[in-house]
Amino acid sequence: RSNAILLAEPQGRNGCDPLVSTQRSKLQQRRAKLNQQINRELRLRSGAENLYRASSNQKVKETVALELSFVNSNLQLLKEELEELNSSMNVYQTERLFTFVPMIPLGLKETKEIDMTVPLQDFISEHYSEDASLYLNEIRDFMELRQAMRTPSRNEAGQELLKEYYNQLYFLDQRFFSPHRSLGIHFHWYDSLTGVPSVQRALAFEKGSVLFNIGALYTQIGARQDRLTLTGIQNAIDAFQRAAGAFLYLQENFSHAPSLDMSSPALSMLVRLMVAQVMKERDVYSLVLQAMSVPLLKDYVPFSWISMVQVKTHHFRALAHYYTAVALCDCSAMSDEDEDEGGEIKALIQVHTRRPEKLNLHDPEDMRRLGKAHLRKAIIRHEEALRLHGVCKMLRKMDILQEVLSHAHACSLEKYSEIDQEDDFCEVAEAPEIQSHTQQKPDITTPDFSGVRVTDIFHRLGPLSVFAARNRWVRRHACLVRGEAGLGLTLRGDSPVLVAGVLPGGCAAEAGLREGDYIVAVNGADCRWAEHAEVVHALKSSTERGLELDVITLQSHEVQPVHM
Repeated sequence: RSNAILLAEPQGRNGCDPLVSTQRSKLQQRRAKLNQQINRELRLRSGAENLYRASSNQKVKETVALELSFVNSNLQLLKEELEELNSSMNVYQTERLFTFVPMIPLGLKETKEIDMTVPLQDFISEHYSEDASLYLNEIRDFMELRQAMRTPSRNEAGQELLKEYYNQLYFLDQRFFSPHRSLGIHFHWYDSLTGVPSVQRALAFEKGSVLFNIGALYTQIGARQDRLTLTGIQNAIDAFQRAAGAFLYLQENFSHAPSLDMSSPALSMLVRLMVAQVMKERDVYSLVLQAMSVPLLKDYVPFSWISMVQVKTHHFRALAHYYTAVALCDCSAMSDEDEDEGGEIKALIQVHTRRPEKLNLHDPEDMRRLGKAHLRKAIIRHEEALRLHGVCKMLRKMDILQEVLSHAHACSLEKYSEIDQEDDFCEVAEAPEIQSHTQQKPDITTPDFSGVRVTDIFHRLGPLSVFAARNRWVRRHACLVRGEAGLGLTLRGDSPVLVAGVLPGGCAAEAGLREGDYIVAVNGADCRWAEHAEVVHALKSSTERGLELDVITLQSHEVQPVHM
């Protein structure tokens, strides 16, 4: 439609077919159905509560109270079912998990389909004074793009689809969302974790929800990577860092969130969770637990998420003690001829939060005792991780998690049995905690929307600098006949060309042209997008019968701040 760079339409442009019976699509369909049921029950509850407050009849109040108890019971059951679906972490995992603890991905926010045809046509007719039927293709293209972005594929094509729609929302905002009138379009989005619906007319809500889904999709991409390979590890790290960047960007640029999943505490918690999954540090997971425990979130975050974070905290602490014990035992087994003496022993001391008491780590026997103490702590942590795993219904369904935890526990028990001595009557050593340390420092990556180039779908309405929702103008028709002094006007700029000056008494002035007018048509030919030289050529080509010009005069040019 213009010579601007067009985004090629990849296979993912149409989104995933929601009717395909994949495990993920079935999950999305069930979530969408539950969202609708929850929405219906919430409306019933709201109506019953209003009736209860309005009625003075005691019998009516008792009947309504009974009905409210049924509605609240149904809501609780629906929310529990939705929580179970949203906690289905294994749906998004890679098929090759083997020895890895599963990641925590996030489900996408669901949204209702919207028919924008009438509101956009009305605005085109009223604001732009155009024949709205000529823009049906553009309206259909935009609606198809929105429909496609509801089911993005779990890969880079899906990310490009979401970013393409996000970029198009900038143009939609500039073209149709006027500070002077409401467009009348309502955006319906459901909370990612509870399914509670939120409705707003503000386009910022639509943009924020799409941005949330960009982050959520990155969590799914990260969770499905094969972490048995270096490339898979790097891809997972990159995806979770990008997810953290999307949530952080949303937190910093979107306020007054109507849904809890987009509130500042929830987004802060999600950023910490993504960082923890990059670093895999027990102390970072402890910070995630703190974020999940704030008053606003403690009854909101799925129990399976809290349980998984607790399991990971204990599991990684157990592994830290286990590997420290292995290093101590291996070092104590070195023969006297092996001269390490400085480096390894110093390193073994430094991994602790404090220096081990009453132990001489130059003594192999003391090293073995300290190793044994670390194994005892490792076994206690492993057992706590297994206990927490057993408490959570959703985690019990994840066989791979059970295998990982049990295998780690068995390794610690085996190592302890290997170094345990029946005639060991020495005082039991106390193992200090291990210093948290990782080579992988988080690099939170802000979303890059410039990488997805798009062309304004409604660019035929004219250059955005003039033909925008924030501007008002009057369109006039003028007839010019060239005089001896020419047309009596000077021009400046391109797309559209501006009347920079009008000669007093000249034919342009007599025709009613004024400085500041924009030329939008010459002899019926649209020139809103025409360059300066093209308009000058058209004006010079006038005949004795003169020129027919269409011009617009801006009434106001109020530059509004661009919101996310």
